[in-house]
Amino acid sequence: MTIKTCVFDAYGTLFDVAAAARQAAAEPGREALAQRWPELAQHWRLKQLQYTWLRAVADAHTDFWQVTQDGLDWALEAVGLNDDDALRQRLLDLYWELGCYDEVPAMLRALKEAGFQTAILSNGSPQMLDGAVQSAGIGAVQSAGIGAVLDDVLSVESVGVFKPHRKVYDLVAERFGGGPADVLFVSSNGWDAAGAAGYGFTTVWVNRAGEPMDRLPWKPHHVLSDLTTIPDLARSA
Repeated sequence: MTIKTCVFDAYGTLFDVAAAARQAAAEPGREALAQRWPELAQHWRLKQLQYTWLRAVADAHTDFWQVTQDGLDWALEAVGLNDDDALRQRLLDLYWELGCYDEVPAMLRALKEAGFQTAILSNGSPQMLDGAVQSAGIGAVQSAGIGAVLDDVLSVESVGVFKPHRKVYDLVAERFGGGPADVLFVSSNGWDAAGAAGYGFTTVWVNRAGEPMDRLPWKPHHVLSDLTTIPDLARSA
């Protein structure tokens, strides 16, 4: 098996989804959030994902920005901060500027230098993904974001259903050609890495939090704690 294309989930994999709540909590006047931000961030992310699954099975698609707002509204109410409209807006604004994890720029650069095609495949809307890619600087050229080391950014909006639907994974071959065996797919979501394994990709679950394996019919081929060794793994797969 020879990997030709390395494909990454975006939120939680390349981009730190807790960064918005963490950054807002450190700002002056956010003492109430400072006490609850980890809980808020956890609720927000979980509800965001749950709403994608529920909308997918109910055939009630909307874009990822809507489920991001819906998830935040639930999370703010859960921690008792839903009466602060300015906080809500600040958190949403920050979500468009999420930073990438520290190892991401060097990892993507190493993949490109080794000759791999690289892409994002995400539930995110094109506009959201563009904002995240542009805000995540690489090297000294911050204005280029990480777009300089990505061949494409693929969004589920082109097929109108969220992951792990097979139509989403089909987008990779439609863009790059070849078959599932040519692809290394990397996600911080165990269910996503498992679903992609069932599709036929070689998959990596980036399990930063040390969570248990999801009980699904498929399992990721590899489990890592961060993305640092992805280039080595891609060369040896």
